Amino acid sequence: MSRLVMKFGGTSVGDIDRIRAAARRVRREVEAGHEVAVVVSAMAGATNQLVAWCQALSALHDAREYDAVVASGEQVTSGLMAIALQTEGVEARSWQGWQIPVRSDDAHGKARIERIEAETLIARMAAGQVPVVAGFQGIGPNQRITTFGRGGSDTSAVALAAALGADRCDIYTDVEGVFTTDPRIATRARKLDRISYEEMLELASVGAKVLQTRSVELAMKERVRVQVLSSFSDAPGTLVVGEEEIVEKELVSGIAYSRDEAKVTVRRVPDRPGVAALIFGALAEAHVNVDMIVQNVAADGTTDMTFTVSRADFPRAEAALRAAHDHIPFAEIATDPNVTKISVVGVGMRSHAGVAATMFKTLADRSINIQVISTSEIKVSVLVAAEYTELAVRALHTAYGLDG
Repeated sequence: MSRLVMKFGGTSVGDIDRIRAAARRVRREVEAGHEVAVVVSAMAGATNQLVAWCQALSALHDAREYDAVVASGEQVTSGLMAIALQTEGVEARSWQGWQIPVRSDDAHGKARIERIEAETLIARMAAGQVPVVAGFQGIGPNQRITTFGRGGSDTSAVALAAALGADRCDIYTDVEGVFTTDPRIATRARKLDRISYEEMLELASVGAKVLQTRSVELAMKERVRVQVLSSFSDAPGTLVVGEEEIVEKELVSGIAYSRDEAKVTVRRVPDRPGVAALIFGALAEAHVNVDMIVQNVAADGTTDMTFTVSRADFPRAEAALRAAHDHIPFAEIATDPNVTKISVVGVGMRSHAGVAATMFKTLADRSINIQVISTSEIKVSVLVAAEYTELAVRALHTAYGLDG
């Protein structure tokens, strides 16, 4: 007998028929003798509607009330899934984050899970009951509902798998696994049988929509084996595992892109110690995550600080900088939301030279200008004009020999 966590994304529970189909998958695992916990997202489109209502009322809405609104989508789905399982003859009940409880910090909209008190769930599972947990949500130290950011149900599922000591966490979605790039852009993209935690973490952090970044980070930390597979077929998925479980390591595993980027440039900042700390400190206090950073020093003793934030964070970032203008002397703030981040990821980069050079030459041959560059041990990312997204992805996929 194994203990499994089965997580169903929004498209997998998009309507009543799909909820029934997901319930049948759960029933099969229960009948095979496994202890099963289920984590659900909101029905497809539900969270977008809830977010839109909040933004229609105020672009800078109260994040605590935002959480109270958007967490309701998963509450609906968890109840419906429990009913569907009961109809299939499976004993089940729904659980909201605060009922378990899933304890988090108080960073509303982007809360981090601190611990899950899973003893009651473990006892219920041992007695044959399937807990259906509302993903994406927890309870903060102030006893208010918190949410974990878009895609946060993945994080809920992995955290629950760790707390339960599960053998595996299966993430059911609308794709059959992790591909070398978006198959909607590159038709010759290949599905990977296995990918390392580190590679998946980099891909998720730079735009791959298969798994949320924090869920992979948590899986790597807790050594939770994760399987990504489709709700709509019985094809084997992609296992996200430790690097030691992968025999043949590719030079490059995938090409990712993110259109969810906005470029911000703070112009003519005095070039002196502490200025960067003031700028990014103000953004941190506003709970704005910064990604790519470039600093250009001019001859007149000033500097331009360029960085990227998510488009969702852009209004908050600009407001935070303008509010801190008395402490941060700068001439102006320039912005450009029409950019895309393109990234090349692979553990093979550690032992092979020339990966970045291939990327730069491939883009140059197609007259694609690079605006910002950032790197890690197994990743190279560039910022380009949004109009070149598909051309850049296809060209790089071919250049690194990833075409199927």
